[in-house]
Amino acid sequence: MLPIRDSVHSYTFSVINWLIIALNTVVFLIEINLSPVALNRFIQIFALTPANLHLNDPTTLFSNPMLLIPLITHMFLHGGWFHFLSNMWILFIFGDNVEDRMGSIRYLIFYLAGGVVAGALQTFVSPFSEIPSLGASGAIATVLGAYFLLYPRARVTTLIPMIFVPWFVEIPAVIYLGFWFVSQLFSGIASLGAANAANMGGVAWFAHIGGFVFGLLFARIFIPRRHPAFLRQFPDEYYPW
Repeated sequence: MLPIRDSVHSYTFSVINWLIIALNTVVFLIEINLSPVALNRFIQIFALTPANLHLNDPTTLFSNPMLLIPLITHMFLHGGWFHFLSNMWILFIFGDNVEDRMGSIRYLIFYLAGGVVAGALQTFVSPFSEIPSLGASGAIATVLGAYFLLYPRARVTTLIPMIFVPWFVEIPAVIYLGFWFVSQLFSGIASLGAANAANMGGVAWFAHIGGFVFGLLFARIFIPRRHPAFLRQFPDEYYPW
């Protein structure tokens, strides 16, 4: 299912959301213009490789805190065109509304914190994996968790591929995002039972799970208290609290 748009109108220009998309775009363009050897080196440095954090010996992080930098840089890397475009499209649809509620600075902190938590959970689940983890999916999952909480009455126009004719349907946000989260949760649990799961490649399911749960639990902390006169300009159908 491909989301096309949501029903919530943003009342402010989403400066940070656009800057995040722009930064991801610049980094991706750098990636695709590197030679294979240079790209491999680039990923080794800036992607998140769980084994490099040495969770079995935390004192290593105290002696070399630079090892923690990939917890931030990994969320601006992507593994290919589909990975990049799908992440940026989801962020484009849902991120502006979350920034609209939080304000730009709070949204930036929220986004980065969620991405760090997502990466940390994936590392905790697979602490000895030497496979680099990269992508904005964990941070974007944080945005989706916040959207789930903040806009439960919104609707998402979704494209469902058919054999001959595309089918567009409006799905309540709580159902669309709830289904997405449950699918990530089941996939993550299934991956734990796979042979050598810690060293398997593919989707970082627990980064998605951790990001979404972080967004769901902490979004309200990032919502500023506003005067009731300000709130009256927003339609009540989208704001239950």
